[in-house]
Formats: sequence, structure tokens, C-alpha cells
Amino acid sequence: MTRPTTKEIKATAQVAGVAVDDEIATRISNSIGPAFEGFAAIAGTLPFDLEPALYVLAQTEKVSK
Repeated sequence: MTRPTTKEIKATAQVAGVAVDDEIATRISNSIGPAFEGFAAIAGTLPFDLEPALYVLAQTEKVSK
């Protein structure tokens, strides 16, 4: 897990359909970068036992009473 670069931010934004220029992409990278750096020490050590794709299914499942 590494700090995203300006180029990566621009690519991600483009996939999402949001146009950003270099200045904005750099600001985004600078604002979220510390979070990535904070987790760098434990990256790859956390269990990945929950599939994020199933969150919506779990949240929308009806509970029978």
C-alpha cells in the first residue's frame, strides 16, 4: 500500500467519469497520502476474510422475524 501518485489519481478519477487536472490530482494525493503512509507499517498483515463485494448484499438482505 503506497501513497497514490498524481498520475494514479487522474486515472482513477477518469474511470469514475470525473475530470481532474494535475493540480487537483496533486492536492488529492497530498490529502490522502498520510492515511496510506500511516497504514504502510501493517499493510499486508491484516486478515482479508470479508469480501467487500458482498457488503451491499449483507446490507440489503431482509431479516425475517
